Amino acid sequence: MYSNLEKLTSHRVFHFFAEISKIPRGSGNEKAISDYLVRFAEERDLEVIQDSALNVIIKKDATTGYENVPTVIIQGHMDMVCEKNQDTMHDFEKDPLQLRIVGDMLYATDTTLGADNGIAVAYALALLDANDIPHPSLEVVITTEEETTMNGAIAVDAAHFKGEILINIDSEEDGKLLVSSAGGVHVTQVLPIKWENAKDHEVAYCIRIKGLKGGHSGISINKERGNSNKLLGRVLHELSSEFQYSIQQINGGLKPNAIPREAEAIVFIQKEDDEQIKEKIEKYNDILKNELQFSDPNVSIVLEKREISSTNVFSNETKHKAITSLLLIPHGVQGMSMAIEGLVESSTNLGVVTTTDSSITFESEIRSSIKSAKSYMVTQVRSIAEMLECEVLIDSDYPEWPYNPDSKAKKLFEATYKEKYGKEMEVIAVHAGIECGVFIEKIPGLDAISIGPDIFLVHTPDEHISISSTINNWEYFIYTLKRMKDLL
Repeated sequence: MYSNLEKLTSHRVFHFFAEISKIPRGSGNEKAISDYLVRFAEERDLEVIQDSALNVIIKKDATTGYENVPTVIIQGHMDMVCEKNQDTMHDFEKDPLQLRIVGDMLYATDTTLGADNGIAVAYALALLDANDIPHPSLEVVITTEEETTMNGAIAVDAAHFKGEILINIDSEEDGKLLVSSAGGVHVTQVLPIKWENAKDHEVAYCIRIKGLKGGHSGISINKERGNSNKLLGRVLHELSSEFQYSIQQINGGLKPNAIPREAEAIVFIQKEDDEQIKEKIEKYNDILKNELQFSDPNVSIVLEKREISSTNVFSNETKHKAITSLLLIPHGVQGMSMAIEGLVESSTNLGVVTTTDSSITFESEIRSSIKSAKSYMVTQVRSIAEMLECEVLIDSDYPEWPYNPDSKAKKLFEATYKEKYGKEMEVIAVHAGIECGVFIEKIPGLDAISIGPDIFLVHTPDEHISISSTINNWEYFIYTLKRMKDLL
């Protein structure tokens, strides 16, 4: 239907998606996109609020005949996860995304697309820009830092709203109505480094894990995909059982809420062990390919010689604690829901490992739809850290979104879906952080649902969105807005 970008951007939603794709908007770098949203509103004489967290709230009066319909809050987030392939030169601080069409799918080139959650921004702007779509009074709120801390949503002042219904557009499956989500917390273990000098006869190498699929740590955690940080820990431990070697750096992953695809360690190896270690790495390469043949068939371990100017390496004590941390910090599904078949109840993702001049940090994203289970997983990480004499930092603690079986919004969206498509809409819960929980906590009695088009492989450079699904979901969205009179 749309064979090129020029034709695609003639559609009002993709016009705005292409516009915001020109603006760098990684989490923590939202000033430019926030200011763009403010200008958009001012140019259309719409009431706009930009708060200290750079959240933007835009209000639009009801169209004729909808003045008495309850005000609707439309919500999404402006930031995106910035992931790229290792050999890609893209600079997320200044470069626009390079959009491309493959069949029915829209991609960026070798980077994340930012459909999570740029599509919500595009829907909101298309709606605010239109004069031919009937709707109640609208309060559009686009938040910052959803992908990292949810601090944007947490900072929003509830006094700005009178809305009774929240439509969040951060779901990723067309034809499915999201009604509940997990809460989460970001936990960082900090291991102080004791340094010493490498031995004279040691040579520097890089051990790299690569070729993993990764993915969103909530959506994809049940797919049993390999975690590069955990796999690197196994390899380093295996080598320690047979060889004397030193470690200078361990780094892996880019975001706590993305399953890490790549990780590497700079190690100093004794010259006489060179060939044996290469053989050991090759054998472990075969082991991982066998273990991950269905989830990550392209996994590989690479051993490369490196020219390193510094000869500082971890002390044996630091090396032992670092490897032990990689082995013991939990990762993966910790519990399945007994109420909703197939739903992950609790999980944790060791998403980022970083070496600095003074410490090694291990960042985990912990999720659960049960508050006490989330607390227990934090206790586990604390206990490991205490055992290894590490500091623990806790931040970005956000609430779960509990299921409301009496939701009027849920019933309306189900009814309009059946009218439009002649079949039942699937009602789902998700094991991921959705800002609905934060807004429900701020605005007592708020009735929330979440929708969205089909988006695939989010938080990876292969992220893509279905063009036909985006248009279909948009039409369903505005059809339901027209039916908001039914709530009277």
